[in-house]
Amino acid sequence: MKFRPLHDRVVIRRVEGDIKSRGGIIIPDNAKEKPQEGEVIAVGPGARDESGARIAPDVKAGDFILFGKWSGTEVKIGGEDLLIMKEADILGIIEKTVTAKKAA
Repeated sequence: MKFRPLHDRVVIRRVEGDIKSRGGIIIPDNAKEKPQEGEVIAVGPGARDESGARIAPDVKAGDFILFGKWSGTEVKIGGEDLLIMKEADILGIIEKTVTAKKAA
């Protein structure tokens, strides 16, 4: 099934959280806190301003993002648990950087 969000909505797949605490204790599913990071799966075409011109979204499919704890609506699409939220609910894009090794 293919899903295309409307306006400035974004479809997000949550990044899986750790199953162990830092001390090595295994955390059961019902006690785990849901991660606030995710991967953008699909993006709508963007909202419209007062004059009717389309405002292009700042995120794109494949971006890793950070969002608020209670943001979005949980849905099941094609058997997969996803989130749909407005672009304004996204706090920022996580940029994966590779740290360069310092020469000794």
